[in-house]
Amino acid sequence: MRHLISLKDYTAGEITEIIELAEKIKANQKDYWQALDHMTLIMLFQKSSTRTRLSFEEGMTQLGGHGIFLDQKTSQFALTDFRDEIQAVMRFGDMLMFRAMKVEDVEKAASLNAVPVIDACSEKYHPCQALSDLLTMSEKSGGLGNIKKVAWLGIENNVSNTLMLACAKLGIEVSIIAPKVNEPSIDEELNKMAEDTGKVTRTLDLEEGLKDADFVHTDTWMDMEFFEEGRVKPDFKEEYEVRIDLFKPYQLSGELIDKYCPEAKIMHCMPCHIGYEISRSAMDHGNAVIIDQAENRLHAQKAIMLWLNDHR
Repeated sequence: MRHLISLKDYTAGEITEIIELAEKIKANQKDYWQALDHMTLIMLFQKSSTRTRLSFEEGMTQLGGHGIFLDQKTSQFALTDFRDEIQAVMRFGDMLMFRAMKVEDVEKAASLNAVPVIDACSEKYHPCQALSDLLTMSEKSGGLGNIKKVAWLGIENNVSNTLMLACAKLGIEVSIIAPKVNEPSIDEELNKMAEDTGKVTRTLDLEEGLKDADFVHTDTWMDMEFFEEGRVKPDFKEEYEVRIDLFKPYQLSGELIDKYCPEAKIMHCMPCHIGYEISRSAMDHGNAVIIDQAENRLHAQKAIMLWLNDHR
């Protein structure tokens, strides 16, 4: 049985299969309306989301199945052993989508091999985002083979990890322009796998890193627990100021794109924090494909679920 956790165990061919399936589903949606007829997706959330829930729940509906939203905060996981409870939960569904605080819980669920398990975002990985981003890039480039270089701007994290690995496996050059790594996201094995392809470079030189990029990605570098009602909490003010000084030079802006890579498409996994990792001039730029990118979560999730169901 296959699971989707980090893409470390996926070949370039398998990644391509999923992207091509997503393209086929998007172009012929009615053909798949009964593809997962009467199947149930358990959607377990330890942390909240907008696009993840919408894309998986609507995706399962469009495939003829049903998605059940399960919020761990309002369930009984806190009262019992996780392994015991997750075993019981998986008896009620055909597939488990898990948006987790810790990937070790996702791996524990997958190790039981009861149903296919999907890491829908953990502290180290976000394979669903990476695959949907590749779908968007393939659409905008006329095929995966036409993507030559992807630049990541800001902070290295779970999203950049999985995208970097997927792109490197596909032979796409990846430029990481990041003054800091989010420490919980570090996976040395994943980094080595990506770097061993010879496709990954790291630099803090914007001109060098952005030169000839086809796509420029970013993600939040401010933790939302820093804020309350739009204001910085006093306890986090010092760290907030440190991050502003460190990351502001690497903000993704329209001016940056126009100066260094005027043909590059602008990407962000959302939610966008305007004025921090991305500017309004980038969000509203003619090169921005951010909303298309968000929609493609739906089509990629459908492909993921179908592919996993076929590889039980």
